[in-house]
Amino acid sequence: MKSLLTLIIVILPLVNSAQELRRVVDLRGQWKFSIGDNPRWSRTDYDDHSWEKIFVPAAWENEGFSGFDGYAWYRITIDLRNISEHNLYLVLGYIDDVDRAYINGHLIGFSGSFPPDFYTAYKSYRQYPIPDGILNRNGKNVIAIRVFDTVLEGGIIKGDVGIYTNKNQPDKTQVLEGAWKLREGDSNSWKYQDYDDSHWNDIMVPSFWKSLKKSKIESVGWYRKDFRLADYLQHEEDLVLVVGLIDDFDETYINGVMVGSTNDGKWLGYSQSYREIRVYDIPKGILKKDGKNLVAVRVTDLGVDAGIYSGPIAIIPRANCQQLLNSWR
Repeated sequence: MKSLLTLIIVILPLVNSAQELRRVVDLRGQWKFSIGDNPRWSRTDYDDHSWEKIFVPAAWENEGFSGFDGYAWYRITIDLRNISEHNLYLVLGYIDDVDRAYINGHLIGFSGSFPPDFYTAYKSYRQYPIPDGILNRNGKNVIAIRVFDTVLEGGIIKGDVGIYTNKNQPDKTQVLEGAWKLREGDSNSWKYQDYDDSHWNDIMVPSFWKSLKKSKIESVGWYRKDFRLADYLQHEEDLVLVVGLIDDFDETYINGVMVGSTNDGKWLGYSQSYREIRVYDIPKGILKKDGKNLVAVRVTDLGVDAGIYSGPIAIIPRANCQQLLNSWR
């Protein structure tokens, strides 16, 4: 099955420009801060009242932690009762060296890699989509950031830290970019919801497989992403799944049902599938309005770069789809 909209376009940026975003919550100021590392510190029910306070953004060396290198966590609690916007982004600016960002205990994004397979991402601008369904719109939300630093400055260094909305995004766009699961190999069972992917690699989508650095993925790999259908899409009848640009071929499933594939059957150097935006019909009745849904994408690579490497990646009414695609050109 070919994509419904066949578009040959130039390679798109991996993330939308920060200039397209409008801040709705200012997160500059005092955060809670603790040296050390504990997975419980991402949870909403963790008691951080005894933690130090630190200004964000600033190098932690300039906030009383001179000479410290290693693991540390930031936490802040915010109230979103007055925020009506959807498709929000957590912008953290620049972090030295590595981070993982959580909201209400859910991993929403990361940059770089922690030891033992350390690599820095201090030059990367942190802009993470916040999945629909994880925010408490009626009260408090906890943002927790795990950071590792090696030498020189460390921490959330600089940037216009906050929660933003994309002012150019069409109405009723449920963004699916962000943290996905990825595994090398091939198994038909990986398209089903009841498969346990907790041991798979985390990968930011969109990005190339090589962003994992230590990955040895060749030929075939699978992506998986759980999501809850947004409230504003519950009564939409004509929805499409946009899976962006994929290098090279794909088979795409929702809740175990194939919704589309793109494969021009040509070899490396001749195939143009990597330049085709995937836009697939979502058949009526396969999306769950209550509970979790699963997108699974089987990707076949011909060589060189590979993966779901550029957006947009979203569920959207067909009537709004072209506007979404135009916003990414």
